[in-house]
Amino acid sequence: MKVLLVNGSPHKEGCIFTSLSEVASALKKNGLDSEIFWIGNKPVQGCIGCWKCREENADGCVFRDELYTDFVEKMKSCDALIVGAPVYYAGPPGSLCAILDRVCFSATKYFLYKPAACVVNCRRGGASSTFDRLNKYFTILQMPVVSSQYWNSTHGFTPDEVRRDLEGMQTMRTLGNNMAYMLNSMKKAALPLPESEPWVATNFIS
Repeated sequence: MKVLLVNGSPHKEGCIFTSLSEVASALKKNGLDSEIFWIGNKPVQGCIGCWKCREENADGCVFRDELYTDFVEKMKSCDALIVGAPVYYAGPPGSLCAILDRVCFSATKYFLYKPAACVVNCRRGGASSTFDRLNKYFTILQMPVVSSQYWNSTHGFTPDEVRRDLEGMQTMRTLGNNMAYMLNSMKKAALPLPESEPWVATNFIS
């Protein structure tokens, strides 16, 4: 089994990489594979609400940039997802939200029912609102949200400072252990997925 760890920071080996690496070490100790997927630091196309991805015979988003296609391909083969984000103005970076908007809406079937969690790093504050933003992707896609011993946050302005956040590092390891426990439990149970009803859309203006 494999967990996809998304590095949503513009810094490839910065604070979020450091936090996710600690999660990865715990996953490895539990016999699970993982991959850290960096979204890069270039401009990211956001969703334009064209709904073309929901038309019959559509093949995902109309924008076929490499970041989008790579992300979707990795979601096809992973069993769980952990998204890491630094705090920018008490929220995730816009580039991360832009790609998540697109992949979650146009490639929903590759996310459904896969366990998920988010990891947040802040210098001082803004973690709670960042959690709130990211967790909404998981809950709307029926992804079981995996928890840790505390909120999944680390603190620090540099990777070295993050490593010195001993409680934060322990929280990352606990998250990795809990994710492994969730995946192994689901595999052992081997239960069929819940039956989905056809979507009912209720608009409040008629």
